[in-house]
Order: sequence, then C-alpha cells, then structure tokens
Amino acid sequence: MAKSSEKPFKSIFRQVPKWQDLWFYQKSEVLYQMTYVFCERFLPQYGDRTVDQMVQAARSGKQNIVEGSEDGKTSTEMELKLLNVARSSIGELRQDYEDYLKSRQLKQWTPDDERFQPMQDFTKSHNQLSDYEPYFQQWSAEEMANVGLTLCFQVDTMMNKYMESLEKTFVTQGGIKERMHAARTGYRQQQDKRLAELEQTVPALQQQLTQAQAEVAEWKAKYEDLKQRALKAYQEQKEEIEKLKRTR
Repeated sequence: MAKSSEKPFKSIFRQVPKWQDLWFYQKSEVLYQMTYVFCERFLPQYGDRTVDQMVQAARSGKQNIVEGSEDGKTSTEMELKLLNVARSSIGELRQDYEDYLKSRQLKQWTPDDERFQPMQDFTKSHNQLSDYEPYFQQWSAEEMANVGLTLCFQVDTMMNKYMESLEKTFVTQGGIKERMHAARTGYRQQQDKRLAELEQTVPALQQQLTQAQAEVAEWKAKYEDLKQRALKAYQEQKEEIEKLKRTR
C-alpha cells in the first residue's frame, strides 16, 4: 500500500526573534534605567514635567518593542506600527537630552571631541544593563546625557534596519491572512493528492480481491471433492467391516 505523502504540520505563526535577544531592545532597556537615574540625579523631582516626559518616553520605547515583537507572531503590520511608536518615543527622548544640554550650556559631543570616539566604541560594543550600571552614579550630567543621546541614535538606526527587513518580509510573504490562506490551500492540495493516490490503487486492489475470491472458490470446490471422497472411503470401509463380522 502506498505511504501517505502528507507533510508535517507547519505553523501559520511567523517565527520572530525573542525580543530579549534584540540588541536595540537591550539598549532601550539601558536607556530606560539610565534615564530614570538621570532624572533623579539632575532634574528637580517636583514641578518639572520634563522628568515625567523623559521617563515615559524611555519606557514607551522599551515597551512598544516588546509588544511589537509579541504581536509580530500574527501581524507584521501591527509589529511595524508598534515599532514605529517605539522609534517616535526614542526620538522624543533624544530631543529631551539635546534640550537638557542646550538649556544648561553643556556640550553635545561631536566627532572632533576626544571623548566622542571612546563613548561610541563603548556603547556599540555593550548592550547589557550590567555594563552601564556601575557608571550611573559616576558620570556627570554632560557625560550621561551624551551617552543617552548616543544610545538613542544607535537604537533608532538598528530599528530602522530591522523594520526595513520586516517590510520586505511583509511584501514577499504577506501577513497572517496570506499565511492562513496558503496553509489552507496547501492542506487541501495534500488531501487532493492523497485522494488521487488512493483512487489509483483501487483497480489493483479490486483485481487482487477478484483473484482471491476465485482462489477461495477453487479451494472450496477441492475441499468438497476431498470431503466426498473421504466420506465414500469411510462408508466403504465401514461396510466391509460389517461384512467381515457377519461371515465369522
């Protein structure tokens, strides 16, 4: 009998990387924690809306990356929307850091500043919160704001590249509706193929059945013939025994 050609079940959910493993998420986590400490150290705790704005922007960036990644399993469109919200929040945070430096006549480091490249090298090669926490109470306001700005730029750049990749995936593979349609169509095609395979085996099986029935009929006839001959021999032998007994 032919074996089934049905393929193993393939999930319609898109395979997405774990948000914990995304470098731009890791950096956004650093941004949130660092911004919280920055506001505690260098901004007044009461009467300044900037504190809430910066902390909320940092949190929104981080959380929308998480939500976007989770929703990406079923909706690339929703993932793109939430990641774009995250980018906007990071952009607001970047503007707040820039405003802080300008309003306090502090310097925003540029490539010609000797401190710029070491900071770039450090932030590019370090993504974990544990890499930054030892400096939270050591950096000056200017140092901390420049690190925050640099992380904002890096997160934005990484997210842009990631979103471009998502857009290409969406264009070429579609969303959940397209995957559901493809899965259903593929399943029906498998069923049709299996049905055709089974139908092809029917004539051969019918022929085997007919042959088996003929063989059964033949063996049945032979059995009846053998049975009759055995009965006849038995009767003849019995009669001979009776005859011998009478002539003794």
